[in-house]
Amino acid sequence: MSATMIFVNLPVKDLDASKAFWGKLGYSFNAQFTDENCASMVISDTIVAMLLTEARFKDFTHKAITDTSTSTEVLLCLSSESRTAVDELVDAAVGAGATEPRPAQDYGTMYGRAFEDLDGHTWEIMWMDPAMIES
Repeated sequence: MSATMIFVNLPVKDLDASKAFWGKLGYSFNAQFTDENCASMVISDTIVAMLLTEARFKDFTHKAITDTSTSTEVLLCLSSESRTAVDELVDAAVGAGATEPRPAQDYGTMYGRAFEDLDGHTWEIMWMDPAMIES
């Protein structure tokens, strides 16, 4: 049985700007599933973010798109291999135009920071001491 994958669909206002932003953070796009209306951003072997123009996103729902300047619909959290890697990714995101909505959260064995991408989607980046995870 193959691993379960997740495809996170996110509306974006400017697809080219979003692709450039995520490209600056080192992410690549699967050309097979990328066109003028969407970009398939590969996060890992099992995680893909589908960046959809708002018009294309509306093809999949009858509900209004959340106004991320006033509301939060979802918090996306990605694990990182180290505290340093958390800082590097969030610092790179801020350098590429993201905003940091809150200070770092440091619990000793867990450390996290967050950034809001160009469309206001909140991405939490966290590290947890592997000794904390029971087998």
